[in-house]
Amino acid sequence: MLRLKRPDRCIAAGFTLIEIMLALAVLAIILIMLAGSFHAVATSKVQAENHIAVDSAAREIMGQMAREIRGAVQTAALPSRVLLVGEAHADGARRLDSISISTLSPGHRRALEDFGAEDTVSYRLTPNPDHPGWFLLLRDQSSSLLENASSDKTAQHAVLAGNLLSLRIRYFDGNNWSESWSSQSMPPGRQLPNEVAIELTMAAPSGPPFRLATMVSVPMSYLQW
Repeated sequence: MLRLKRPDRCIAAGFTLIEIMLALAVLAIILIMLAGSFHAVATSKVQAENHIAVDSAAREIMGQMAREIRGAVQTAALPSRVLLVGEAHADGARRLDSISISTLSPGHRRALEDFGAEDTVSYRLTPNPDHPGWFLLLRDQSSSLLENASSDKTAQHAVLAGNLLSLRIRYFDGNNWSESWSSQSMPPGRQLPNEVAIELTMAAPSGPPFRLATMVSVPMSYLQW
């Protein structure tokens, strides 16, 4: 008798449900790790950009204050308004100092123009109403030639920053450092400090606060008469 051979069954290759679930689990772990890495990189980028922005703003403020302090006026032969008043203020452990200066314009060219008119510039802090714990840094400027410069309608008022945490200003008279200064109580020729130290702290939207300090010499303080 002839026996008919049954055709061999083709066994199709594939994955079991368990294998598919394991593959999906491994893929999910890899995606989570990648997402964490991307988030860390993005966070670092934002923090770095914020730090650069705060650093740039702080250095610009410090540079402007230093230029105006260096231009503080004290002359023997020519009429001028000698004014440098620094007041120390505190809010708990934080310093919120203020300073007012009679200063030459940063663009003044003494070699070509000789001594010219000066401005009265003031820096002060006031609470930021939109962000508790932060302070606005205000700069007021008016002509020193006016009797009542603070009420002058042409006075300029500007907000330089809204994220100040502290501002400390100290004064060196040649022998000692002090936390405040008043040219009005000093004898003629000694009305300006030799050096002024400025320390400011600014908050960043993310990351730690930014601190910057500098020392400013006052050239006209060395004029004696």
